[in-house]
Amino acid sequence: MLRVESVMGMPIRIDVRDPGVGPEAVQAAFDWLAEVDMRFSTWKPHSEISRINRGELALEDAHPDVTDVLARCLELGELTGGYFDAWAVAHGLEGDGRDPSVFLPGAVEPSGLVKGWSVERAGKLLEAHGARNYSVNAGGDIRARGAALPAATWRIGIQHPRQNDAIAAVVEGNDLAVATSGAYERGNHVIDPHTGEAPRDVLSATISGDDLGTADAYATAALAMGAAAPEWSTQLVGYEALLILADGTMLSTRRFPFGAVD
Repeated sequence: MLRVESVMGMPIRIDVRDPGVGPEAVQAAFDWLAEVDMRFSTWKPHSEISRINRGELALEDAHPDVTDVLARCLELGELTGGYFDAWAVAHGLEGDGRDPSVFLPGAVEPSGLVKGWSVERAGKLLEAHGARNYSVNAGGDIRARGAALPAATWRIGIQHPRQNDAIAAVVEGNDLAVATSGAYERGNHVIDPHTGEAPRDVLSATISGDDLGTADAYATAALAMGAAAPEWSTQLVGYEALLILADGTMLSTRRFPFGAVD
């Protein structure tokens, strides 16, 4: 069962390979993703994030998902040395979004975590309806479990950042959370929060690991780091990295789940 819908401003593709799982499973996942969009969108004027940013909604009155996500954004900021910064993304370097004592110093844009976080939970909803072999692809950030039946594994192509019709590498496995950040259709949308400038040393960063939300944030951070990303990526625990540098060099950590490129 394959279904594609536009949610959160991107095509989201849900592919369930279990023959006994009905369409209500996919509907539940899309309903959840639509709920996330209504709550976290920075474009929808009535979303909770928009209302928080305008000072119309106090954080303590927000939905628990909102406070949980913003708290996790702060944790990921600390884990990445400030390179993942949901506040700097929204308003340049205004305020100190890396200081946990100042929770909302200005506008917040948590989509660098929200996309992967929401897809991870969408997968849990599919599993609650009996799905064991599925993938959810949200703009290239993917949660896959089981197998792409009748194939024995899932195979995920990583688009080359400079060649729209080329695959730079293939990820293969049975339990995959894969997030990629790079200068693709939207151009270079990531900045280094410490300098306010777009990175130049890394064209794309792909992170694979246990949790798609964390992988999504780590991929954003690695891209923002630029030249520091290769060394940083070797220190990750539970996550593997594939980096494509500005000169075309491809670097990966030792256990990155490569599959054969056809």
